[in-house]
Amino acid sequence: MKKSDSSSKRKVLVAMSGGVDSSVAALLLKNEGYEVTGVTMALGIYREGGTTGRFSDDAIADAARVCDQLGIPHVTVAFASLMEDKVISRFTSEYLSGRTPNPCVDCNRHLKFGALLTQARKLGFHRLATGHYARIEEHPSGWRLMRPADREKDQSYFLYPIKPEDLSFILFPLGGMTKEKVRKMAEESGLHTARRLDSQDICFVPHGDYSRVFSDRKLKSEPGNIVDRTGKILGRHRGIIYYTIGQRGGLGISAKAPFYVVAIDALKNQIIVGGKDDVRASGLIAGDLNLLVEPFPGEVDAKIRYRKKPALCSVTRIDDKLKVMFKEPQDAITPGQAVVFYAEDVVLGGGVIEDVIRE
Repeated sequence: MKKSDSSSKRKVLVAMSGGVDSSVAALLLKNEGYEVTGVTMALGIYREGGTTGRFSDDAIADAARVCDQLGIPHVTVAFASLMEDKVISRFTSEYLSGRTPNPCVDCNRHLKFGALLTQARKLGFHRLATGHYARIEEHPSGWRLMRPADREKDQSYFLYPIKPEDLSFILFPLGGMTKEKVRKMAEESGLHTARRLDSQDICFVPHGDYSRVFSDRKLKSEPGNIVDRTGKILGRHRGIIYYTIGQRGGLGISAKAPFYVVAIDALKNQIIVGGKDDVRASGLIAGDLNLLVEPFPGEVDAKIRYRKKPALCSVTRIDDKLKVMFKEPQDAITPGQAVVFYAEDVVLGGGVIEDVIRE
């Protein structure tokens, strides 16, 4: 990718995945008068089906076709090794450690708003844009990451790792739009990706088959015991990577009342199960923090999963951790997942759930 001409202050690099959202983001910015260049990350991910048999190659081809339609340049960046080292490797190690990672958060942290943003600056671009559903606004106290107009498509949960100093460099053109309006605009403009369905899978997990990610890297998750909270053996599991906190199905245990996964002990290779009440917890400890607003309020709303509604909680800073206590007990607080904090529409920051507090 060549360095951008610095004669204009409206040069923007648009991250394009080959989907409808990033395509419309590029269209909107071009229509607003920006000098737009599309960029697609070459991740080297294999997936059955598609045109090329390789997920990132299909994304590159689709994004390039849209850029051709828009009359803008399209380039690629080779991020396969970075994807493996920073996202996939952590994904496998976290699962093997009994935690449930969020690879989309890691991708945003290290690739899109890490390496790609750094390259955009070095190459003379003045903004980096993506097709995420979120907003960035300038407030009297500084730039703020905010929830979008379309609450159903809200992706702010995945964006908390953006550094505060980078917010002013980023554009989210779709932040004030609904998905319906985005797709309609793509269709009216005749974009190649207008009818492209949204992906529901993790991009490097073929057909939701987690075992394939491990077997391709010669990693194994051995069978072990399923036990209750007293240590009594109730059954066998097929490997801890196949289970997550709060899971009910697939346990293979016959009982009058349903069992749920309460905890995963990687050292003992055990799945601990209990009743519905055992899944609830009153709080958590979060680490690996990225706080976008300081000083951090003492009482905020927190999301412990992407599709979970924010819940009121109190937050206490303990060195480089946050102790989070909810006003009402929460179901299935899961180590490895992100916890993201909000004050109404403003994203305050977030971190990774390290431990669960049961009181």
